Order: sequence, then structure tokens, then C-alpha cells
Amino acid sequence: MKIRPQRLQQGDTIGIIAPSSPPNQESLEKSLAFLEQLGLKWRFGKNVKNVHGFLAGTDDERLADLHDMFEDPTIKGIICAGGGYGSARYTDRIDLQLMQENPKIFWGFSDITFLHTAMGLYSNLVTFHGPMLASCVGKESFHELSAKMFQQLFEPMELHYTEAITPLETVAGGIARGELVGGNLSLLVKGMGTKFELDTKGKLLLIEDVGEEPYRVDGMLNQLRMAGKLADAAGIIIGDFADAEPRKGKDSLTLAEVFDHYFGNLGIPVVKGFQIGHCQPHFAVPLGVDAQLDANERTLTILPGVE
Repeated sequence: MKIRPQRLQQGDTIGIIAPSSPPNQESLEKSLAFLEQLGLKWRFGKNVKNVHGFLAGTDDERLADLHDMFEDPTIKGIICAGGGYGSARYTDRIDLQLMQENPKIFWGFSDITFLHTAMGLYSNLVTFHGPMLASCVGKESFHELSAKMFQQLFEPMELHYTEAITPLETVAGGIARGELVGGNLSLLVKGMGTKFELDTKGKLLLIEDVGEEPYRVDGMLNQLRMAGKLADAAGIIIGDFADAEPRKGKDSLTLAEVFDHYFGNLGIPVVKGFQIGHCQPHFAVPLGVDAQLDANERTLTILPGVE
């Protein structure tokens, strides 16, 4: 069993870090009002406003902020300002033992997938795949359901995703139960062949991505297939694949055809259409907890992520 972090209380202080690319500072400032509405205080990492090319500060600076927030007993949870690129550059230097000894809420998605995977594998920690402050919360498009998903941090609650939220489509039928793992598809593929390679054996694999044409998604799924990651999984949860249209004038398979090719005959339940990923609303989920995917009824049930 993974370690579930302690729930948040009104008045708790959240640490805000930028583990990857520089966040939009205006959107980040706007997002703070939402944290106030939740009854939370916040503290920025020392390097949140740093810019180092396409990175939010040097690798050492971003790593220091991550370590500082886990070490500080006054910080009860950590929410990432944004994603982009760069968290994998220092993942092999993270003190993952520190996180196991100081378990707390860690929330983000997209490029943060690399950190989720590392913490799941080596800190034995439940983490949260959810919308980030500058890239989601501080924008006008931030959806009411996305906002509601933060309540799972204050009270242990079972999450239920049904077609009352969005239409879902069964790619392959059946029912499967297992630990929920995964996240951004391109980041999962980048972990292959490293010590941060995702373990999918007997697990429910969540995938999502943004801005990837069907042939790129095909290539990534083929790599997971050849590595045995798809056949090992108990079930597949297909999140949002935004901006996945092929370039104009280019012959292409549709994304649906790509998914059918890799998942149609796997012999495990597969459902697509979940609003999990680079989308609004963004249905936030804990990673590392048990979940059940019912592809016949098109439902996903996820156990609580906090104690």
C-alpha cells in the first residue's frame, strides 16, 4: 500500500514551486485568490520567479525548492505552478527517501508526470494528477468542476467518473481493478530504459497528452507495446488528447483508429473520453491508490488519496 498524505485543514500553508518551465507570473498571481477561497495560506519557493532559458531556474534551483518544501514541517502540501519541460533533468538527484519520510500532498500534471512516477516508485507516495496554478487555476477558462476537485485534499473521498460528467466510449469491454498509475504519455515514454520506468503490471494505466499528432501518439504507444507495458496493464484509462489533429493536407489515421489498433484486442478493459489532462474541466485524480474501471458501464471509481 502506498502512503496517503495527511489531508489539508483550513489555515494550512501550501508550498508553490515551478519544477519545469517558467510559469506565467500574472496567471500565478491570479490563482492565489482561489487558494484563499479554499482557506489556505501559501509560500512561494525561492526560485519560482527565476528564468533560465526554457527552464524556471537552473536544475539546482528547482531541485532545491522541491527539497525545501518537503523538508519544511510548516508546509502541508505542494502545488506546482506549471509544467512545460525540465523536471526529468534532476529527477535522478531527488532525495526520494526525504519524501517517504515526510509524506505530504504533491499536486500537478503534464511534465510533472516524471516526478509522480519517481515518487510512486521510490517514495511509495500517493500523489495527485491535477490542474496547476499558473497554467490552469489562474486562467479565465478554469472550470467549476476543476475547482471542486481540490476538495479531495480536505476530506478522504471516493471519486466517481460517469457519463454524467462527459460522454465516454468503450474501446474494449470488461472490468478491472488495480492501482492507478500513469499521466502524460510522452513523459511516460521518456522514462523507458531508466530507473524511472513505469511499472504497469496489474495496474490501471492512465494516459493523456496535448499537441501530439496521431502518428506521434502511435509511435509512443508502439514503444509501450514493445516494452510490454500495455499487455501488463489491468486496464487503460484514456484521458484528454487535445490538439491531436494531423497537419492539414497530411494523410493520417485518426486518433480513434490508433487507439483501436493498440487497445482493441488487448483483452483488457479500455475506455476513452475522460476529461483528465490538458482540458477544462480537468478531473483531478490521486495516483497510487486502488481504482476500478468498468468498461461495460463506462465508470471509473477511485479510492481516496488522503488520510
